[in-house]
Amino acid sequence: MSAAPAAETVNGYVNPTSDAETLRLYHPATPAEEQINDYIVNHPLAVKLRAQPDMHESRPHMRIPPAMRAHSLTAGTLLGEGKLEVPPLNFNDKHAALPTLTQIMYFGPDLCGHEGIIHGGLLATMLDEGLARACFPALPNKVAVTASLKIDYRSPCPAGRFVVLKAQTTKVEGRKAWSKGWIELLGEDGEGDGTKVVEAEALFIEPRNAKNMVKNVVSAD
Repeated sequence: MSAAPAAETVNGYVNPTSDAETLRLYHPATPAEEQINDYIVNHPLAVKLRAQPDMHESRPHMRIPPAMRAHSLTAGTLLGEGKLEVPPLNFNDKHAALPTLTQIMYFGPDLCGHEGIIHGGLLATMLDEGLARACFPALPNKVAVTASLKIDYRSPCPAGRFVVLKAQTTKVEGRKAWSKGWIELLGEDGEGDGTKVVEAEALFIEPRNAKNMVKNVVSAD
């Protein structure tokens, strides 16, 4: 289940962190991180999305308090040298009726299943979170869990490459939201290079007590 997006959303009600603040919270710790981060931030796709007035830029993993990141799969365990070298950079039109999300990131050489090939489980994890973040803004309380996730692997994903995840909310019915998307290799231009490595469709359901969950967290603070 998409525990990280859910925890991040609930925490946002208690101690809100703006999109702009998440961008300022990350500071590269090594020359390698700085180089990778500069490439992502200044890539033509990021520049293109940043120029769109309805697009919101953020690094959602930075919303998780530092003390809790060590217990987060994608913000802690998988983040670091040789893995997800820097926190993924997100762009989403979260106020749209059917929100979308574009996420740019780097897969290091220590995330492999077969030598030089990114593990399929890692791709599934990133799609689970990416598709969740795409549709969460359309739900009443902005939080849900994964009810189903269908994965189709299209091509081996080489390690040591920049990739882009693209997700689209396709339908919303009350507490249910459907989304689809894919991960493709990032090209040099303002899109990708056309090579999709994996595609997915997912259904997310907001818990019936989601509103009370948020109220209880706020009340206990």
